[in-house]
Amino acid sequence: MAVNGKAKGDFTLPGESGYEKLTLELAEKWGADVIRDSDGTKLSPEITEAGYRIYSTICIIREHNAFALAHPETQQQTFLCSEPVTAEGEETTIPLMKGYFTAQFQINELPEALQYMEVYDRTTGTPVDRACWTYEAGSVKITGCRPWHRYTVSFLAWRIWEEINMYNHTTNHWTSEPLRQLDPRHPLAWAYLTDYMDRWCAENPQTNVVRLTSLFYNFVWIFGDDARRPSRFTDWASYDFTVSPMALDAFEHTYGYALTAEDFVHQGKLQVTHMPPSKAKRDYMDFIQRFVADRARELVDIIHRHGKQAYVFYDDSWVGMEPYGKYFPTVGFDGLIKCVFSGFECRLCAGADVPVHELRFHPYLFPVGLGGLPTFMEGGHPEKDALDYWHHVRRALMRQCVDRIGLGGYLHLTEGFPEFVDAVESMGIEFRRLKALHAEGAPVTLPCRVTVLHTWGSLRSWTLSGHFHETYMHPLIHVNEALSGLPVSVRFMSFEEAERDGIQDTDVVINAGRMGDAWSGGEAWKDEKLVANLTRFVYEGGKFIGIGEPSACDGYATVFRMADVLGVDKDLGARVCHGKWQFEENPLQGVDVDREALGKAKGIFLTDGKAQVLCAKDGMPQLTVHAAGLGYGIYLSDFKVGARSARMLLQLLTLGMKTEDACLADHPYVDTAYFPAQHTLVAASCAWEGVETRIMTPKGPMTIHLGPHEMKCLEMA
Repeated sequence: MAVNGKAKGDFTLPGESGYEKLTLELAEKWGADVIRDSDGTKLSPEITEAGYRIYSTICIIREHNAFALAHPETQQQTFLCSEPVTAEGEETTIPLMKGYFTAQFQINELPEALQYMEVYDRTTGTPVDRACWTYEAGSVKITGCRPWHRYTVSFLAWRIWEEINMYNHTTNHWTSEPLRQLDPRHPLAWAYLTDYMDRWCAENPQTNVVRLTSLFYNFVWIFGDDARRPSRFTDWASYDFTVSPMALDAFEHTYGYALTAEDFVHQGKLQVTHMPPSKAKRDYMDFIQRFVADRARELVDIIHRHGKQAYVFYDDSWVGMEPYGKYFPTVGFDGLIKCVFSGFECRLCAGADVPVHELRFHPYLFPVGLGGLPTFMEGGHPEKDALDYWHHVRRALMRQCVDRIGLGGYLHLTEGFPEFVDAVESMGIEFRRLKALHAEGAPVTLPCRVTVLHTWGSLRSWTLSGHFHETYMHPLIHVNEALSGLPVSVRFMSFEEAERDGIQDTDVVINAGRMGDAWSGGEAWKDEKLVANLTRFVYEGGKFIGIGEPSACDGYATVFRMADVLGVDKDLGARVCHGKWQFEENPLQGVDVDREALGKAKGIFLTDGKAQVLCAKDGMPQLTVHAAGLGYGIYLSDFKVGARSARMLLQLLTLGMKTEDACLADHPYVDTAYFPAQHTLVAASCAWEGVETRIMTPKGPMTIHLGPHEMKCLEMA
């Protein structure tokens, strides 16, 4: 489709009642074919009748305050753990809500909830007998305490303020009524919600796509009452907010064993996604995923009966809706929408099993961003934010495209920011060009098959737990971001699969994380078959890249279970008296070391003196290559993503391979993709100034100049 001679389509614009002229002007400038509402905005008839397809945003579990107040037992819940209290004598009293934001939580005092309340002696790690404590008026009194032991109380609490709505009130200064949330597991709530969905569809004939934002259970976000720590806990992939006595009873009936509060609060640390899960957590996750899929399918069927499509937004109340889980394809969604800051999020969306894949770009059209910094207000530079995010997303789109892009928020905030408006127009043009190229055939990919190995495997393909800024402290998210734009094949495998099936159909295995976490693997490395399978894989010609504390598991002759392959190990103190191999830095041809990406090594030493040390700091190896049989073990002390480190990672992945066919640029800030079906080479710069680069193309070497942020499509026929 074209308007005024320029490409149009595949763009979703956030409209806004009261700003009809602006909405329609930007719809034309940005080439929109869809207009949507957003949380807090409406679309007027002038917009809905202007000839565009219409998305309508629905968060099915909120905006039902009257029903929630009339039927408070239908609200959502969670387990909380009190602040620990040290007993100074044989009796002590613990106020349950101390330290929590009381506008968010309220103690559930119903009998079925109180039966799940637990008191723990945290000094001994054992529960306190129920005969020794009583609950009354928000506090628990414990008798028979052991002096100087620490005690906690775990309890069920109502969630009385939906977290995304609460965020917008506290950050964007909303003044509307705080919204509550309903639990679809409660029969009364579910009957109400399905009737609401049916009535809403009948009353909104103008809507073509119901944009579910998202489904039922929000990611865990626990607020505190102290300004020095406003957020007590947040985990984008946690299932804690799905719990209720009804869910716990159903779980016991299904699995044959009961869960307790301690299965959730886990010594007060909660069940963090970054740590290996217990069997109970795995079972509970599967239990919730099946429930969410069943309920979501009912909603989708209602939407389809009204002749509308059902898209789902993969953020906010997404929990239980794992796009790479076994139940997701059974729901029947027509589209998946993912908000993106980064390339790995683009790849996550693009690879999901759903007909339409759409990216919602950042910055969101709000006065401030997620980090609290100004965006569409004085001091903000939204055009710079948009281009920075676009650099990350575009390199991923060059490898695997999606179907649509768009924005969300308050459109009127763009007034006064013409550079942002122009930047979005440019992004739309580049996206449509990339989509057209992908439609004719995939870009050239190097014969390098990469497997990322961690606890969650394919269930958490490309992601860890949330956006990059929420998981930046983990080296694996940096690896995923780098991989998202590299010309290699990528898959994700669990330790269980590697132990059961061996390592097949891959050239490189990456394991990156801290000792004991879900990404390094923790106790999974106690499995001797896993170690043997990976060792055999390398000795027969594969590469094992370990980053941080890979394969780390205490209790064996080596801390790194793959130390024999890597040629390095970590000293936790047991080798402080042992002599260490001396070494000198020795560059490896074809590998451009990015020292800034490697961080500081601690306790790393050579095991046999044979590893080639490409980089070291303060006497510690940071980057090594070690021959093992016909393959290699490669160790990096850390990995921070950037243009230069992504290039370094590609060089390590393809060590010993020919890479000319990929038409790589010699400048690290230039990403390339060659589309043979159209004989087109795409070169895109993520630099903020002009660059010159040399590219080996099918027509021979070529030197090109790219302006700031520029993308060029070069015909090679």
